[in-house]
Amino acid sequence: MESTNASVETEVKNGEIDDESTFMNDIETRKAIYGICTECDNPFTGDSWCQKCNAKRFKENFKNWTSGNKNIDEFIQEQQLNAVHWTRCCEWIPFEKFQNVTYISRGGFGKVFKANWLEGYIRSWNVQKQKWNRYNNHSYKEVALKCLDNSNNISKDFLNEVKTYYQIYGSSYIVQCYGITKEPETNNYMMVLQYFYKGNLRENLHKLYNINYSEKLMVLHQISIGLKNIHNAGKVHKDFHSGNILFGNNVSISDLGMCQPADYQSEGDDGIFGVLPYIAPEVIRGRQYTKSSDIYSFGIIMNEYLSGVVPFNNISHNFSLACNICKGLRPEIPDYLPKLFAELIMKCWNAEPENRPTVEELCRLINELRLKLDYKDAEICNQIEESERIRFNEQVKNKFKQVQHPQAIYTSRFLNYRSLPNPMTSSYKISQDIIQFISTSQNSEIQFIEQELIK
Repeated sequence: MESTNASVETEVKNGEIDDESTFMNDIETRKAIYGICTECDNPFTGDSWCQKCNAKRFKENFKNWTSGNKNIDEFIQEQQLNAVHWTRCCEWIPFEKFQNVTYISRGGFGKVFKANWLEGYIRSWNVQKQKWNRYNNHSYKEVALKCLDNSNNISKDFLNEVKTYYQIYGSSYIVQCYGITKEPETNNYMMVLQYFYKGNLRENLHKLYNINYSEKLMVLHQISIGLKNIHNAGKVHKDFHSGNILFGNNVSISDLGMCQPADYQSEGDDGIFGVLPYIAPEVIRGRQYTKSSDIYSFGIIMNEYLSGVVPFNNISHNFSLACNICKGLRPEIPDYLPKLFAELIMKCWNAEPENRPTVEELCRLINELRLKLDYKDAEICNQIEESERIRFNEQVKNKFKQVQHPQAIYTSRFLNYRSLPNPMTSSYKISQDIIQFISTSQNSEIQFIEQELIK
């Protein structure tokens, strides 16, 4: 019975039970999995978590803290009252609770720091001691602080965007958000997030190149499960790129709902926020983000991970690139890549959204490839054997060592391109030499390439 209960909870976290509300209303199942709250005699709603009792405690404590911003206070209070599991809990964390705050990097809309949070995040209520049990072992007392530019004027639009994604936090392969704090020097607000000590996929490409395909498929499967959790919640990531895939003890997707400035207010703008090489052509042209748009981004990420090459890193990320993506330009798929991998990548980045696989199909296809690795006579094993022989050749490896173009921009920014062509899938094999040609050509030469793209 215990293994069955554990498997059901895993299914909930992995997004395999699509309707969480149905699960929450199933009293007997919750009782079997989580047990009974000793305070109210009702089944826990999460692991050692009673929403009803904890909501009362949180509400009684509202008077003892404030972020200094009404919108943020209301946001945190709403999350606390509605949290059905400790992973859904959000709290206001005074900045003085953090030690050894160290700058890491800058993203599109703010800086990222790491820090030690000695107190740790709320895990459960200790009935005997009448206080919160907090989790603060070594791997979890380090947190990431994402400072949001211009967030002293944080907008309701931004908070509403984050709010819609908050219920996904705590799902498998999704970065955990613990709460919000405020940087004293700038008065900018900071999201307190799970820290991943190995960094993101893009900055680790050179280290990950030598990993075998079995491990790479495992990572791709985990990323696909994370994306499935987002889609099963009825959401779309909207800013899915290799800089938002983080590595630590596992791999997780980050920056849900944070792909815009903190003070941004939508006023009918036609533009989008994102990283151009990862954005689906229909979105570049002005259509809404959809789940299929995320699948397109996954295809770009998959090729980047398997090839070790950042997409379009040697050309300018400008109108010309946007135009050529709509005309069918895609990053080069290495000749040595196993055919079954290449076919899946091309399915994901098909110009027609309806021709891309769903996230369920994506998870299934990647998992099937993983399972086939156990059968040495399987077609994928033969393809991998030949690929491994070629890809470690120094001449092949050197081919993909390129200097990044100064106008190749891999942080999220506002993009607004007009008069773009209708998206199409090109059968023309784009080589890195032609892409380089695009970056150095005059308009007449670019027009020649665009004509070639539509052949």
